[in-house]
Amino acid sequence: MTQSRARQTVAVANGIASDVAFGAVTPPLVLSTTFAFEGFERPRAFDYTRLGNPSRNLLADTIAKLEGGAGAVVVASGMAAVDLVLSTLGRDDLLIAPHDCYGGTYRLIAARRDKGHFRAAFVDQGDESALEEAFAQKPALVLVETPSNPLMRIVDVAALCTRAKAAGAQVAADNTFLSPALQQPIALGADFVIHSTTKYLNGHSDVVGGAVVTAARSDLDALASWANTAGLTGAPFDAYLTLRGIRTLFPRIEAQQRSAQRIAEYLHDHSKVGTVYYPGLPTHPGHAVAAVQQAGFGAMLSFTLKGGPEAARGFANAVRLFTLAESLGGIESLVAHPATMTHAAMGAEARKRAGIGDDLFRLSVGLEASDDLLADLDQALAAAG
Repeated sequence: MTQSRARQTVAVANGIASDVAFGAVTPPLVLSTTFAFEGFERPRAFDYTRLGNPSRNLLADTIAKLEGGAGAVVVASGMAAVDLVLSTLGRDDLLIAPHDCYGGTYRLIAARRDKGHFRAAFVDQGDESALEEAFAQKPALVLVETPSNPLMRIVDVAALCTRAKAAGAQVAADNTFLSPALQQPIALGADFVIHSTTKYLNGHSDVVGGAVVTAARSDLDALASWANTAGLTGAPFDAYLTLRGIRTLFPRIEAQQRSAQRIAEYLHDHSKVGTVYYPGLPTHPGHAVAAVQQAGFGAMLSFTLKGGPEAARGFANAVRLFTLAESLGGIESLVAHPATMTHAAMGAEARKRAGIGDDLFRLSVGLEASDDLLADLDQALAAAG
């Protein structure tokens, strides 16, 4: 498989008809935890699944090719992927992280900071003065989340990477919301790309997993060694299912973002809706940057609801086709209330600084007919009072 092939072709065809034992078209699932040596001091390509497994390695190879990286490490969850990148930091190193990042990421960074594993500054990456002050402290790593979760803020990845390199820092970009179908941070200058493969890459809400893609081979070797040492690597069956999901990544996300655009436009004009956060809207402050660095605007959006707590409760209880649940990126449409769900662990003050209010809802748009999704939102908004 060559890098010159279209990424959609890579997603579908990488590893197909490569089985040398039986000629299986679909790559086989290899569940064995251990592998026989050819003889004394003669290991084969694989010896123990924590270190390497054919099913997991094929998934890693596919994700790396989609992201244009040197390779990937597949781990047990998206949070394990974030933590794997954090393992590159020493106790005197400074991490610049988004002030409005995913609640689980915020919790992990704060916990490791408080244990003295590294220093951390949560910064509004759209605030020039805040960035200037943070970079003056000579960070070792900058974490980027674009679009951000849940406010869909856009960071100019190329500009931030240029700035980071000038300061001697590496950049890790969380690409979970868009996937490599819509954005490739390494091509924009990032050193690491983080994925919760639970989301769009798998796409069916039935596997928890994560991955880190590296731009440099040396970083790949270091992360793979630590993942093996700490036992972070993902299970073969999970890798097999995730690869199965990747086969349909491009058509899935294309259909999902078409519906998301319609929904964003509908909400934008609704009298009971305050602000709609979707980069595909020309009114979004990050629209122009997103149009340049992304191949599409994605299927995630958020909005504020007028009417206070009772309206929020009424809306959440009235949705029928949208399921009130955490996570995102699956074939089914979900609605989440970040303040009480995905970002509850941040605490009220941190949420306030990030702009995550009690009136905010986040939508993950699935593959249902867009007319049915709009009808569900219409009746739920009517029930909001």
